[in-house]
Formats: sequence, C-alpha cells, structure tokens
Amino acid sequence: MRKIGASVALPNSDRHCVAVFAQPRILNVEPGYPSLDMPVAAMGLTYFKRFRMEIDLSRYRPLLTPVPPAYHLMPWSPGLRAGHAEAKYLSFRSEIDADVFPCLGELAGCLQLMDEISRKDGFLPEETWLLEHRGLRRGRHAAARREFCGTVQGIRTDRRYGGIQNLGVTPEHRGQRLGRILMERALVGFQQVGLRRAYLEVTALNKPAVRLYKRMGFSKSKTLYKAVEVACT
Repeated sequence: MRKIGASVALPNSDRHCVAVFAQPRILNVEPGYPSLDMPVAAMGLTYFKRFRMEIDLSRYRPLLTPVPPAYHLMPWSPGLRAGHAEAKYLSFRSEIDADVFPCLGELAGCLQLMDEISRKDGFLPEETWLLEHRGLRRGRHAAARREFCGTVQGIRTDRRYGGIQNLGVTPEHRGQRLGRILMERALVGFQQVGLRRAYLEVTALNKPAVRLYKRMGFSKSKTLYKAVEVACT
C-alpha cells in the first residue's frame, strides 16, 4: 500500500511513536502524546521526528565557499527540471527521507515534485541551483562524463519567509562542502529578493544535515512528527 503522511506537532522527544489501525480516521493530538482514535488492525502509523529550523537573514553575512574544480553551479531554467529531479532522486533514494516522503525514492516522483515546486506561486528561481560534475569516465575508453550531483530549490511562503526545499548531494560527491555551497547560494538569493528569514525542515535522524544547518546559523524553532502510513507484516 502506498505510504501517506501528515505533520503534527508533539513534545520534544527522541522516541518515535508507533500505532496500528485499520481505516484512516481523524488523528487527535492532545498535550503530551497523540491520541489515536482508530481501531487496531493490520496497518501501521509511524511517526518520524523532524525539526523546523530557521535563520535570521538580516544577520547572515556569507563568505561564499568556492566551487571545487570540475563542479559547476547552474541557475534555474525550465530545461533543467529533469536534472534537478535526477539529482534529487540520487541524493535521497537510499536515505531516511525516502521513507518519510516516498516520492523521493522514485525518479518519477521526483519529476512530479519538481513540477509542483516550480509551478508554485512563490517559486523563486534565484534560490534554485543545480550542481553538475564534469569529469572523465574511468575505464578502457575514457570519455567525458557529466552528472548532476546536487540540488536545492527555494520558495517564498509569505512576505518575510523563504523556504528551503530538498537540498541534496549525491553520495559519491559528499564531503566536499557542496551542501554548504548550495545552501549559501540559496540564502543569498533570499536576501536579494528582500526576505528577512528562511526556514527548512529536516528529519532528526539526518544528523549530518542538522549539524551543517546549525554551523550555518540555523536554530530549531519547532519539533514536528511526520505521520507515515505503512503496511504491517
């Protein structure tokens, strides 16, 4: 069965709550722990802890990290939609985020997600970047190799806030500060269009990402739990 989900605010806790049910009904969230008004049966609802993190753009003074040799930052254009989707898919398909958001585990889902993001009223091309690596393919017959290896998108959510969407770097290209490079460019883009704050959401188990965002000046503003419906075996 396809997974579905919804975010609910719960107390700060490192535990993931798990409940079982048969037919989806209203999820009642009360102070303390969630109250699940559902019969016990063969389906499961798992909560993934996530943080909303924010940064004050009026105090953000970036020293833009140089892009390493053989990497190229590409600003948004509609023709790069498939490139963003490919980078997104390769970045998230084996990560916890693909459990939280199943569309990230499928190339078709990432293409659909890019369509939805780029069509939003608040979509900001200035904050949307694609990283490409250009190198030589190894092997007997060397040839030029181009691959999309990083992506980030930005949207305006209101007059003050910009939202970071789906920042990802493919596993083969991590450890070179590429995530920082993408984030820096996105935050500068938010500043250029006059936004005062930026936010993102990150799964708590993605500790390297949480550490990066803290180092860049983000702080936690809210703890959420993402409810994901899964079939029990």
